Amino acid sequence: MPHHPIYPDLKGKTAFVTGGSGGIGAETCRWLAASGVRLAVGGRDEAALSRVVDDLVQNGAQALAIPADCTDPAALDGARAAIEQRFGPVDILMAFAGGGTARPAAVHDTSETDWRSALDHNLTATFLTLKAFLPGMRERRSGAIVTMASTAGRAASAASSAYASAKAGVIMLTRHLAQEVGPLDIRVNCVSPSAILTERTARHMPAEQRAAIAALHPLNRLGTPADVAAAALFLDSDCASWITGATLDIAGGRLMH
Repeated sequence: MPHHPIYPDLKGKTAFVTGGSGGIGAETCRWLAASGVRLAVGGRDEAALSRVVDDLVQNGAQALAIPADCTDPAALDGARAAIEQRFGPVDILMAFAGGGTARPAAVHDTSETDWRSALDHNLTATFLTLKAFLPGMRERRSGAIVTMASTAGRAASAASSAYASAKAGVIMLTRHLAQEVGPLDIRVNCVSPSAILTERTARHMPAEQRAAIAALHPLNRLGTPADVAAAALFLDSDCASWITGATLDIAGGRLMH
């Protein structure tokens, strides 16, 4: 396993990472595994999920594949039961699943189907994931949660208005929940990436387009899944023990507050 920063306080904890079958989610699993976290890896693509989990196990991690659609409450309840049976209660929840059919378009050209798809697969999926795992965390009075937003939800851009609205909703949902469960010693934070060079982006984005997008960022490069994983791992750890309700922009300086 490549070198990753180690957070000793995470060793022996159990994490559920939704959207873990590739990209940022899979990389976050690798970083968590390096700190000795037991991993339940969630996703809809069972073949990709198996590849990620097999790789984790071959590198010494304790990992379990959890095929689940985060828009389905029953599937999430089943996921929780399977994780608890294998590893015990979830200490760390990474609500990273997203998707949908919406593509960039003017509001008047956005179909209701695309609008609902973006909200269901990003905002509602996050809401349902939180609902499934919050009761246990509340009972134990402990836990760390990280949600996934996007710079599209932080500032108007060329992104789909449906996707941007969903991600803005994730940010506000994170803040509300952080306020609610803070007295129970449960921390809830959000990571908000800009342009990330995932495997899929690398396959489909021409080099000229990559260079043009990189030039929009003061650090003059695209982000990587590792950039997001590093930030998420910090928010999970005791190093962030007095941080909750925060949205961390992982944006190469493109978005500054």
